[in-house]
Amino acid sequence: MSPQAPGRADAPALLAAEGATRRFGATLALDGADFALRAGEVHALMGENGAGKSTLMKILGGVLRPDAGRILFRGRPVTFGSAADAGRAGIRTVFQELTVLPNLDVARNLFVGREPLRAGGLWLDLPRLYAEAGQILARLGIDLDPREPVDRLPAGRRQMLEIARACAETPRALILDEPTSSLGSREEEILFGLIARLKAEGTGIIYITHRMSEVFRLADRITVLRDGRTVATGPAAGFTRDGLIAAMVGRAVPPRPAVGAADRGPEALRLEGIARGRAVRGVSLTLHAGEVLGLAGLMGAGRSETARIVAGIDRPEAGRMTLFGRPHAPASIAAAMAAGVAYLPEDRKTEGLVLPLSVAANIALPNLGALGRGGLVLPSRIAGLARDWMARLGVKAAGPDVAVSALSGGNQQKVALARWLARRPRLVLLDEPTRGVDVGAKAEIHGLIRQLAVEGVAVLVISSELTELMAVADRIAVMAAGRIAGEMPAAEATEEALLALAFGQEAA
Repeated sequence: MSPQAPGRADAPALLAAEGATRRFGATLALDGADFALRAGEVHALMGENGAGKSTLMKILGGVLRPDAGRILFRGRPVTFGSAADAGRAGIRTVFQELTVLPNLDVARNLFVGREPLRAGGLWLDLPRLYAEAGQILARLGIDLDPREPVDRLPAGRRQMLEIARACAETPRALILDEPTSSLGSREEEILFGLIARLKAEGTGIIYITHRMSEVFRLADRITVLRDGRTVATGPAAGFTRDGLIAAMVGRAVPPRPAVGAADRGPEALRLEGIARGRAVRGVSLTLHAGEVLGLAGLMGAGRSETARIVAGIDRPEAGRMTLFGRPHAPASIAAAMAAGVAYLPEDRKTEGLVLPLSVAANIALPNLGALGRGGLVLPSRIAGLARDWMARLGVKAAGPDVAVSALSGGNQQKVALARWLARRPRLVLLDEPTRGVDVGAKAEIHGLIRQLAVEGVAVLVISSELTELMAVADRIAVMAAGRIAGEMPAAEATEEALLALAFGQEAA
């Protein structure tokens, strides 16, 4: 009898969870979840933040043990004592939080714990180490220098190193948790090519992402978790975008907001030849009140650096800015705030929020001047402001005194938005506003952005997801090599045209 083809509908499971249950104190993270991965398939694991995806992933990857239920690998019950145990069986996990060691170079990271030795194990065989590292990277199609110190690598290339380490020896099962969260378009295509090769070699791949475009591009099957339970599973071709969202959130999600609904007002922001170092080399653009301008581009194109100049964090070395017709040259972020600019940075956890503090404290911090009386900050005003904005933005938390670190990614992002929107800004700069948030929260944040435009606010949105910019923006400008390569109405944009500009080509 011939072996069954990888990924075939009647193929037995390579890695499976049956009735997996896991508690953390009083919290039931998994409630009898079922999941089955076949060899040679990409299986997307979907769900809102808090649905149980990370817990199930950690159980399958050997990091956690279930309190009830069982894990099967190649048809047999298994109990892994650690991720290392699972790794030795051929199950590798690439976590969203990187585990590469910045004090080592690329080659040493690839071989941590299994370094080639000589002289009876007394010495590290460096020539062999670098030669074999180069062979692995070449086989995987990942362009990294084995001798490059990791602390010099940008986030996207560190992510590729993390993936290379998991795939150095072809895994039987590979678990990828938000693998493109810090990748640029070129690196994404390298990853997608690697996934296709691993799949063809029989590797089963569990793919966790909040990006719908990736799910429908890569996945053979989809399983949806909600409240710790498996609520849907089946071929990807049997799902629609709206149906998948409904399964994840347990209700129908309103249609994406119509682009162009807001009336465009007077010019809010004008940049003329703004330059700073090698990142920003002469950016010129305009943005009107009541308009959402999307800013696209590859990693390193200068998008975030441009926003930081407008926000007063960095000073331009050349060029001119105007804000509502007046010269805009803020010496600090406080000066930009006083002029009506709000800036939500890309990294909300280290730059946008103070995680140990409460929701109320985070929302109040940029607004203390308006909350005090006679030099004193009144706690009642802080709590009132927090409750008001929690209600407006739909922040799900037990109360304003809850620490922000205890909230889901989507709710953390809403708190980060609330702390700036409470200042009633005239210009809002949003850098990757939905990165790492689930589909339901993403739709809500898109609605908030469109509502700001309806209220006459000028909004600049930086996003690496082209489909997001096409959904939420009125116009899209594309940066390449520190300059604006072109722009187009969002209603006329295509991913192909935007990428052509991002790669420095003329749009067709």
